[in-house]
Amino acid sequence: MKSIDWTKDELLAYILLFAANADFKETANEQKLILSKVDIDTFLDIKEEFENDNDYQGLKKIMTSLEQHHYGKDDIDILIEDIKVLFFVDDEYTVLEQNMLLALKRLFKAV
Repeated sequence: MKSIDWTKDELLAYILLFAANADFKETANEQKLILSKVDIDTFLDIKEEFENDNDYQGLKKIMTSLEQHHYGKDDIDILIEDIKVLFFVDDEYTVLEQNMLLALKRLFKAV
């Protein structure tokens, strides 16, 4: 895939939006948590891009950007923790979210 010109904040916003939509609904609390990590302009720009991508495109963009930013094990561990916090922010950790976390952990190991 061609290079992705995302900042680390844009990458984080995209990953968290991707995770928030694991159960096909993005709650207000999940949006608030994402906005606590990135500014509103970044969030809105990335949300628009996210909504125009399918899952395959999104995963390719995430993996390409992780490699471009040279994410290592410690960086991946922080991302996983951010995703876990996101999943618990609405006091409901669904099977879909659990499966998403497992899938992302496996994918991120490939970086």
